[in-house]
Amino acid sequence: MSKTYLTEKKFSDFALHPKVIEALEKKGFSNCTQIQALTLPITVKGHDIAGQAQTGTGKTLAFLTSTFHYLLTHPAKEGHEKNQPRALIMAPTRELAVQIYTDAQPLAQSTGVKMGLAYGGDGYDEQLKVLNNGVDIVIGTTGRLIDYVKQGHINLNAIQVVVLDEADRMYDLGFIKDIRWLFRRMPNAAERMNMLFSATLSYRVRELAFEQMNNPEYVEVEPEQKNWV
Repeated sequence: MSKTYLTEKKFSDFALHPKVIEALEKKGFSNCTQIQALTLPITVKGHDIAGQAQTGTGKTLAFLTSTFHYLLTHPAKEGHEKNQPRALIMAPTRELAVQIYTDAQPLAQSTGVKMGLAYGGDGYDEQLKVLNNGVDIVIGTTGRLIDYVKQGHINLNAIQVVVLDEADRMYDLGFIKDIRWLFRRMPNAAERMNMLFSATLSYRVRELAFEQMNNPEYVEVEPEQKNWV
């Protein structure tokens, strides 16, 4: 992590939940990268964001911080069931899903928010064991998520936060129909906070944001600032 690409803005400058601040400080995160400094003023208010940011900008911590803050400051929906996660983070590959899960561990440990993974390939029984015990956040790939929804292990009716990471890669890999299938099973866009991140805010990505989000604010990180791990 190079300090060169940090801004003067600190996480403590935002009205984040104290447990979120505590987790960040324990990991040595004090100053924000540019994408974090652009994202948090929007998401702390519960507004939607579509951000142009590549891997290495600190975008993962931006949406994780936003997600945990939202869940800690908004009650679960009334009649919330064990198979109903409150947040869904979609990634194009299992490797990225696992990385996001790993990055989120310090926040989960500090806040008590429970997480589960859903990706194809292996780990089916282990994933189900965690999910069936009830989780607040599911991080996964679209194909396995759809499997679990169809089988009744996951119900998306109580989703309050959605993150779509690397949206352009989702298109490139042919997952856009899966994404729309999952969105159709969630509450209306106005009833949840939505975050989308993509290396490019192309026409097709903006179209997806328009379809599935609630009047998102668009932010972009300049290319020369896209090199923070």
